[in-house]
Amino acid sequence: MIDILRPIVELAIIFPGALLAYLPMKQYLRISYGKLAAIASPILLLLCVIGGALSYLLQTGTLWVSLPILLILGAAYCRTVSITLWKSTSVILAVCGVFSCLRSISTSVNTILHADNTEPWFCLSAGLIYNLLCWTFVILAWYPATHAARDLLENEIIAKTWYVFWILPTVFIALNLFLTPVNPELLNQGRTLQLYLVNNIALLCLLLLFYLLFYLMASSLDRNDRLRQENQFLSMQQAQYNNLKTAIAETRQARHDMRHHFNTLSALANRSEWQELKAYLSKAKESIPTMELNLCDNPAVDGVACHYCLRYKENAIPFSIKLDLPHELPISEINMCLVLSNLLENALEASLRTNLSRRYIKVQAFLHSSNVILLTVENAFDGIVKEKNGVFQSTKHLGDGIGIQSVRRIAEKSGGYCSFTQSDGIFCANVMLRGESKGSTSRQEQA
Repeated sequence: MIDILRPIVELAIIFPGALLAYLPMKQYLRISYGKLAAIASPILLLLCVIGGALSYLLQTGTLWVSLPILLILGAAYCRTVSITLWKSTSVILAVCGVFSCLRSISTSVNTILHADNTEPWFCLSAGLIYNLLCWTFVILAWYPATHAARDLLENEIIAKTWYVFWILPTVFIALNLFLTPVNPELLNQGRTLQLYLVNNIALLCLLLLFYLLFYLMASSLDRNDRLRQENQFLSMQQAQYNNLKTAIAETRQARHDMRHHFNTLSALANRSEWQELKAYLSKAKESIPTMELNLCDNPAVDGVACHYCLRYKENAIPFSIKLDLPHELPISEINMCLVLSNLLENALEASLRTNLSRRYIKVQAFLHSSNVILLTVENAFDGIVKEKNGVFQSTKHLGDGIGIQSVRRIAEKSGGYCSFTQSDGIFCANVMLRGESKGSTSRQEQA
């Protein structure tokens, strides 16, 4: 009876492995954590028992039995999370890479505890230690998995990096399989066991170091991109400032010339020279500045909006923009500008591919309450909007649209909401951005 428990105990590490894989997926889960745990727990237990029984009956190691189990769990994992296949596969392989190093360490422990063990499974004590190591790692990795790993999944800047990230854990899995002796008795010769144990610990540390470097690289790319975006917004504001200076100068000049215009108009009217009066009025009208001074009170948002208004005018795109926003926003100005610029850029690109007679863009934004901003961008489009599983795809490359992904991430991260709909050649984006209410802020300060 104890012998059949040994492979079952070894396979029980799929419990901490599954938990670790799901830790960074809170906002990507298709079902709640509670429902997932209720469904997954009996299934994982059944797989452990069936896999352990097969391993015992076939007198083979649990490694070969765990492969089909891993494929089943991997397919279920990809179905329960709403992220790309590359990201979900990379997360699974990252967990397997760490657990393969822990298995190699447990192999050394098994040899230390039972040097005469010739069966293809760990002794019961080593199997329990293997599970303890895995659970300990999950506890230690809880905070990084729910924060750093989650940030990596949300980061669209390094989206293409996920296409090659899987290579790293795969190499370490292959190294552990290659270094594990077919005959465990070989570890008892000389100092082989000590070298094997040190080598496995070094491999685990090296793998974790690579994960850390990957995170630091991603954070650096994200920081640089945010700086680039901030500089872009600043340049938009600078351009808007220059436009305002030009408009103010033109308005001052027009006011200065207004007295002369009235004198001329009065003289023409007194002489009943009506044709000359009409011609002069037409010329005088052209000299009056028509430039909008501002679209909203917030300078950052105003700079972004005016930048795209000028681009819409240059491309003969009719537009209507109403931004009823105060000088001080309840949310981050950078996030607001990112959302607005992504939506206005998408509307511009769609309009450029639309027939001239159908082009139009309508933008509205206003405060719904003291800490909620509602934003709507509507535009006409020609052709087909690519959509897959409720996620709009990019028209410039394969995969999800990065701009829409960024808007969704910013909205959901702040507890807001966004929806994208298309019907009868009209695409509409509705976004709710939520900031901290004054009441909650004051309570935090009192605490």
